[in-house]
Amino acid sequence: MLPQSKTVPVMLGLGALVLAALPLFVPGYYVELGSYAFIAAMLALSLQLLVGCTGLVSLGHAAFYGLAAYTVYLVTGNGAGRSIFVTLPAAVAVAALAALLVGSLSLRTRGFFFLMVTLAFGQMVFFLFHDTKLGGGTDGAFLARPVLSIFDWQLPLTRRQRPIAVYYVALALLVAMYLGLVVLMRSMFGRVLEGIRVNEHRMSALGFNTYRYKLAAFVIAGALAGVAGHMWAMHRGFVNPELIGWHRSAEALLMILLGGLTTLHGPIIGALAYTGLGEVAQLITERKLLVEGLVILFVVLVLPKGLSGISLPRRSRKPAPKTPPVGAAEARPHG
Repeated sequence: MLPQSKTVPVMLGLGALVLAALPLFVPGYYVELGSYAFIAAMLALSLQLLVGCTGLVSLGHAAFYGLAAYTVYLVTGNGAGRSIFVTLPAAVAVAALAALLVGSLSLRTRGFFFLMVTLAFGQMVFFLFHDTKLGGGTDGAFLARPVLSIFDWQLPLTRRQRPIAVYYVALALLVAMYLGLVVLMRSMFGRVLEGIRVNEHRMSALGFNTYRYKLAAFVIAGALAGVAGHMWAMHRGFVNPELIGWHRSAEALLMILLGGLTTLHGPIIGALAYTGLGEVAQLITERKLLVEGLVILFVVLVLPKGLSGISLPRRSRKPAPKTPPVGAAEARPHG
């Protein structure tokens, strides 16, 4: 899951610097679009911890994403916006608690049954907000966006500066999430997760409690999805049940497949590419989903490792001439 060469971290760092400088050169619309892409990347990256790292495919992951967004709404409501240092921990805590409850039950199943159980839990949460007045019902509700403040001090932002501030907050959280997962995967915990993905029975035979490791990964992934859900509420200032629908989890899976299932940075590349693909598809035709489907199908068939599997061509080197070992001539028999 981690880069095997020094070139990839350098390119990722340069890419982060380019994204950090982007608001200085593009209109405000693309700044908003970039924030949306970062939020999608955080959701896909949190799901990658389950799919690519542990081998657990979930269709209910968006439930934690939506629950975090609704938590921001319940904490703030229509009043004054609360500090991000209050709303973000609250959203992450609710998402992690929900992941603990869902994971403790769904992880008792495997394979297709695990997929369907997570889908069932996700749909239960969806209908909780869809069929009740909690959070505005089917129409959703507007909320007071979290503010960048601490104690009595608040960062003064104009209406034009706020999208740029949200952009940089989302970028910083995405970078921190990626670096945190890099450290996690390099630890013993990450090695065990990779072992579970390859052969869970062998890891059990070695004495590891695979259920606890999978549950811990499930909770961490849910908490990270909560970070993405909080940023959605901060970015859009609106929540509705569509945030919890199974299609949101399916989109995150598509981003993982598009970027690469075998790398940790693949979901980030996939999310950025998927967002850009949607914008280009709208310019080409009204059938946006058709274009997206064809491009994703092409990438899956032609690039099995996704966009992150594209490697730069290496310069071919001529093989060095073979020289006989020292003393070989003396060892030959004389005719």
